[in-house]
Amino acid sequence: MLAPPVLAALPSLPGADQVRVAPIDPGLADTAAFCAAYDVTLEQSANCVIVVGKPAGVYAACVILATTRADVNGTVRRLLGTRKASFAPMDDAVGLSGMEYGGITPIGLPVGWPVYVDARVTSVDAAVIGSGIRGSKIVLPGAVLASMPGATVVDGLAL
Repeated sequence: MLAPPVLAALPSLPGADQVRVAPIDPGLADTAAFCAAYDVTLEQSANCVIVVGKPAGVYAACVILATTRADVNGTVRRLLGTRKASFAPMDDAVGLSGMEYGGITPIGLPVGWPVYVDARVTSVDAAVIGSGIRGSKIVLPGAVLASMPGATVVDGLAL
């Protein structure tokens, strides 16, 4: 029920014993549909978006609550230290992460990619995130995401 890179990274995740995985209908993996069908609030749902800084081609992940959107042109661009930043093209996000679009998660991303976690995510007791595939979701304390190797908690990552 996990994408191969997620499965490989999970054992070394601090707090891995607090991670739960649940199957879902892959057709309901998108946030709004998932929340409506599974009675999960948007405040519990966290999205992982892949961004790229230009012209350097620096990739990073941003984990934000579903009630917010990443401040790509402001905070994210400054964190990457690039002139511009944008959402990574779908083919790049999928190909480089080894995960399915709509299921990308910060767990198991390529080594060296920064993972920026919006500070609001860390206070969610049971955050729902992708599992690397569209057919399941991971539930874990938001604080576990903050303790991931390469993760940085950022106030104002999302608007």
